[in-house]
Amino acid sequence: ILWDLDTGQPIKTLKGHTDPVMDVSVTPDAKRAVSGSWDNTCILWDLDTGQPSKTLKGHTGSVHAVSVTPDAKHAISGSKDETCILWDLDAGQPCKTLKGHTSEVFAVSVTPDGKRAVSGSWDGTCILWDLDTGQPSKTFKGHTSLVAAVSVTPDGKRAISGSRDNTCILWDLDTVQPSKTLKGHTSDVWAVSVTPDAKRAISGSWDNTCILWDLDTGQPSKTLK
Repeated sequence: ILWDLDTGQPIKTLKGHTDPVMDVSVTPDAKRAVSGSWDNTCILWDLDTGQPSKTLKGHTGSVHAVSVTPDAKHAISGSKDETCILWDLDAGQPCKTLKGHTSEVFAVSVTPDGKRAVSGSWDGTCILWDLDTGQPSKTFKGHTSLVAAVSVTPDGKRAISGSRDNTCILWDLDTVQPSKTLKGHTSDVWAVSVTPDAKRAISGSWDNTCILWDLDTGQPSKTLK
């Protein structure tokens, strides 16, 4: 559903998938969106008409995550088939299939320059991908359970991941090291998002709370119940 945030009312209902929709990413110009579904496809939507403009087919398992590049020309998806696919949105075709994880991919986030992406997997790792080559450049190890959420900071220097081990980890993308482990949740962390100034992040957990984190200190500043 496309919502009017001022009125809180639905504008359009977007229909096209045949199974549950797991993730959505909007292009920076707000004209299109890409969704990923258990039906193994992504759909590129025209937000003015509410109609699907292209169906992106290539995965052999359910699609859990999608992230659009800043230039709105490409998107990356993560799937149960253990791969990510980089898509050409104008052509509606896959550019590259990114292979490196050993279990399903549950989260993806593109860097602000559109040259790299970070994925999180049920294999407990995150991978930093070079989108020009389609090859993994770094593997991040530190979580003790599956990684369910990833978000790159707006400055492109760090990423935060959320895991079933109840923690978030703040990663330095250059050194591949965890700079901070964020502890405060009492159950799985399934969602993370960074503020535009890259100073804070918010995580969502199965413990029914969200936590607002200070990324400089690694401490929770507020628990949202």
